[in-house]
Amino acid sequence: MKLDFSKRKAIQMGIASVAVATTGFLVRDNTLESSVEKSPSLLNIEDTANNKALLKTKDKPVTIHSETESAIKDNLNKTVNFDNTFLEDIFLPQEKINVFQSALQRIMRVQKTIGYANFNLVSFDNMILYAHRYPKIGKFTKAEIALIDELFFFDANEYGFYGNKVIQNLTSEINKKETIKISGSGHYLFQGDALSKFNQLKKDVGPDLVLTSGVRSVVKQLQLFLAKLDSSNGNLSMASRSLAPPGHSYHGIGDFDVGKKGFGKFNFTSKFASTDEYKKLIELKYVDLRYTQNNQIGVRYEPWHIKVV
Repeated sequence: MKLDFSKRKAIQMGIASVAVATTGFLVRDNTLESSVEKSPSLLNIEDTANNKALLKTKDKPVTIHSETESAIKDNLNKTVNFDNTFLEDIFLPQEKINVFQSALQRIMRVQKTIGYANFNLVSFDNMILYAHRYPKIGKFTKAEIALIDELFFFDANEYGFYGNKVIQNLTSEINKKETIKISGSGHYLFQGDALSKFNQLKKDVGPDLVLTSGVRSVVKQLQLFLAKLDSSNGNLSMASRSLAPPGHSYHGIGDFDVGKKGFGKFNFTSKFASTDEYKKLIELKYVDLRYTQNNQIGVRYEPWHIKVV
C-alpha cells in the first residue's frame, strides 16, 4: 500500500494535525504541551538533499557540515532522550489502532503456540500458515495483513530512522541449516562469522557473558517493533529510536546481542555499560558496536549490540 504523496507532503510541512485522515502512518501529534522540547524537524520537506544523504549513511559516523549541524544535533538529542515525545514525532493514525492491536495480539499468539525459540526463525508465510491451522490463533484478516505490509514497505526515514534496509522482502526466510541454537539461551546464531565471534567473546570475556538475542526473522523483528510501538502509544518515531523497524535489523543477517549472566532486563539498558563484561568487550580490538553513542542512524546507544556484518 502506497501513501498519497500530497497528503504526506502536507503533513511534513506541518499543515496536517492528528485529526486529518490519512492513508498511511504520517500523523503528527499537535497536542503536545509547550513544555515538550521543540527541536527542528528532520522530516521537513524543505530539507536539502545533502541533509538526507548525510543522515542516511552506511551506519558510520559522518563529517558534520555547517548546514546540517543543527539537524544532526537534533537527531542526537532525540536518541539520547529516546523515550521522550517530540513535536515532530510521527504517530500511527487513530483509525489504524484497532487493526494494529489485533495484529499484534495474533502475532503474540503465534509466538506462544510455536514456542519462543522457534519464533525467532519463523517466516511470514509460515506465520500465516500457523494462524490458518490453529483456531486458537485465528486467521489474519485482510486489514491486518495490509497493515503489516504497509509497515514493512514504508520508508522509515519518514519517521526518523536512517539505517539501511538490509532485508527487502517481507517473505524472506531464515535457512535453519545455516544457524545453530546456542545451548541455554533459547536463541540462534548464524554459523560462520557470528558463531566464531561469539565463541571468541566467551573465551576472552568470560563465562558470565551470555547471548541475549541472536538471529531474528522478519516476523520476530516485526513482533518486537509492534510491541515497542504499543508501549510507545502508537508513536512510530519513539519506537524506532529504541528498535530497528522490520527489514532494517542486522539481527536478520548476522548481528547479535550479549549481556551479563543474571543481569536480566538491565542487559538492554545503559546499565550494561557499567558491567565488567562490557569493559572487557571494549578492550577487545575485534569488537565493534552497531549503535554507538554518536550514531546518526536515529537509534539509542546499544552497548550490548555486537556488529558482525
